Amino acid sequence: MATKKRGKLKINAKSSSKKPTPPKSLREKIQFYLIDCKTLPGKFIDMFILILNLLICLTFVLETYPISEIARGIIWKIEVVTIIFFIIEYIARIYGASNRVKEATNVYTIIDLLAILPTITIILFPVYGANITFIKILRVFKVLRIFRFLRFTADPYFFFGNITWHFLKVVRLVFTIFIIFFISAGLFFHVENGINSVVNNFGDAFYYVVVTITTVGFGDIIPISDGGRIVTVLMIISGIILIPWQASQVIKEWSQTKKKKSTCKNCGLMYHDEDASHCKSCGHIIYQEYDNV
Repeated sequence: MATKKRGKLKINAKSSSKKPTPPKSLREKIQFYLIDCKTLPGKFIDMFILILNLLICLTFVLETYPISEIARGIIWKIEVVTIIFFIIEYIARIYGASNRVKEATNVYTIIDLLAILPTITIILFPVYGANITFIKILRVFKVLRIFRFLRFTADPYFFFGNITWHFLKVVRLVFTIFIIFFISAGLFFHVENGINSVVNNFGDAFYYVVVTITTVGFGDIIPISDGGRIVTVLMIISGIILIPWQASQVIKEWSQTKKKKSTCKNCGLMYHDEDASHCKSCGHIIYQEYDNV
């Protein structure tokens, strides 16, 4: 899975207000439509992948609840069909990439592969599916599928139109928080379920993650296994590092909204007060619509 800002083809397609013209070769067309969100096919692909990703995340959550065998069978069929589309998309991205080695070793592409491997393994090697421990180890990789949503926040261009950079920063912050919660809850459930009597489904694990990261800590759910403690430590560390960093980006972006973009020719400082006549960094005269006289 690659980010949206990847290569000249993407920049040219999104920098113009007009609908971009698709390339002619098959390989370039595949690359173009997988990263395009202005043409009708590009919008459809974006929406389709987004819906599939929501489905696969939903099946991951539903499997943790006590449901009937009929419902579980339906969920499995939905998962298989969804994974087939993801396999097609994965192969198409590798094939259509201008640099296939770079695309295959991209961190998002690797995560994408890890997320679909559990279902592929169970389909191809059903004999191992009888091993409950093996299934649990494989299933935990499905939680990585939530990373797919980061691809849609790479830039302010979406299938429904454009958003401002200020709003995009807020979207990234919300996604970062939710991704930390979701992955931590998935991992915590898989290491504590069956050992911890109060962790029976994804909702219990998600509740624990929220009250722990927000430092509320009611104490009604605590990790019992070593794996649960490790997951708790990792999720707290990631929350401490990633959430404040994303929040600082939002604050920085908002603090610049009241400033005017006018690059200083001497030191290169880009943003200045609206009524500034001199650069605050070097004192060089800057030329704006009006001077402070």
